[in-house]
Amino acid sequence: MGRISSKWMVVIAVLLGSFTMILNNSMLNPAVPKLMEVFESDAVSTGWVITIFMVTMGMTVPVTGYLGDRFGKKKLYLIGLLIFVMGSILGSFSWNLSSLIFFRGLQGVGGGIMMPLSMALIFEAFPRNERGMATGVWGIAAMMAPTIGPTVGGVLLETSGWQYLFWCNVPIGLLGLWFALKYLPVTSPNKEVRFDLYGFITVTAGVGAILLALGRMSELAHLLMPLNIILVVTGIMLLILFVQIETRVQQPLLDLSLFKIPAYTFSVIIAGTTSIGLFAGIFLIPLLIQQVYGLSAIMTGLIFLPSALLTGLFMTVGGRVLDQKGARGVVTTGLIVMTIGTFALGFLSLETSLLFIFIMMAVRGIGSGLSTMPATTIGMNAIPDRLISRGSAMNNVMRQMSSALGIVFISIYYEVRRGQLMGATVSLEEASLQAINEGFIVVGLITAITIPAAYYLEKNAKQELEKAS
Repeated sequence: MGRISSKWMVVIAVLLGSFTMILNNSMLNPAVPKLMEVFESDAVSTGWVITIFMVTMGMTVPVTGYLGDRFGKKKLYLIGLLIFVMGSILGSFSWNLSSLIFFRGLQGVGGGIMMPLSMALIFEAFPRNERGMATGVWGIAAMMAPTIGPTVGGVLLETSGWQYLFWCNVPIGLLGLWFALKYLPVTSPNKEVRFDLYGFITVTAGVGAILLALGRMSELAHLLMPLNIILVVTGIMLLILFVQIETRVQQPLLDLSLFKIPAYTFSVIIAGTTSIGLFAGIFLIPLLIQQVYGLSAIMTGLIFLPSALLTGLFMTVGGRVLDQKGARGVVTTGLIVMTIGTFALGFLSLETSLLFIFIMMAVRGIGSGLSTMPATTIGMNAIPDRLISRGSAMNNVMRQMSSALGIVFISIYYEVRRGQLMGATVSLEEASLQAINEGFIVVGLITAITIPAAYYLEKNAKQELEKAS
């Protein structure tokens, strides 16, 4: 019994850190107008408060696999969480916008260390046949936090000062540090691993440049800005160079040979697709509820609630099914359900009832819960245990890039399409609704295209299980 509880204490320890980090990031989204007012700045400058976190996190993730192996995962996780908590404390004392952006960047570094290690630590604590349930419970933090964050942030902004958006991280972060210190197992550092310096420089600069450009884009005109074009082209060239370096060095920073394992490759594709779906919904639903239906931010939060709760519930259901019966269609079912819910949100009218939107968001939550973490668990189970931290880092890099691409694509599509429709003598509400409908249809198509990947993922996992037995 003691062993069982100690394993689950590992999940609780990393869940506390992950939850507060992701929650804080999504809480700040509704705070941009308030921060513009406080620091007397424009929307573009203040937007960096959100963007810098994404950029520094994306640049830090690739190196966590090496650092975790070299210095021990527990030690590095504690350092990451401590950096995040320190960034939160310092962020609350920001005296101008530049200092706030700097401290948010510091939080991003902490988050970039924590996220890949969270999964790696869980995989080390649990045997293969129990990982589905464990990652399902941990995944609640990763999937529920972005959906409830804007509501929590809105309530805090209405009832207290913006500084509390940072202070609320501190007690949960310190509790997470205590749990991590007490319950995370000590992993032996591997002194033999070598640092892939050229791989590190090219991947962090490449990922950083692309995320930086994506963070600067919110409308079509931004795509054509010379600086953004230079950043994207430079980022792509650096990533091509990175791939060439990684295939030649003995100890690569990110082991690209992992993509030779079909189950892992399919799982990364599915994780990327579900991330696009999640963040597209987070972008479009507040516009639908507030701009089209003219309702409050609190109502927006309530619309997200069934989705968040059912995502969490069905992550644990999906994980349990995976552990007890194997893959057996759980991920495929999840993606089909998510596709149905997403397509349904593409056919709304000004007369559509809120109840219908509630139900379809709930359906999307069920689909997301059944597909996201089970797919990742199947993929991670397919790779050798010694490469778990590297595989987790790669998975997080791809998820981060997909989320950023999804937000940029949907935001630009929405702005451009709404502008076109308003030019055709359609009212603001009708133009916004049409653009939102089309956005959901596009995301639904992307999700539908990924269903065969889920089928092949499960088929591959079944074959591997039969070989092992």
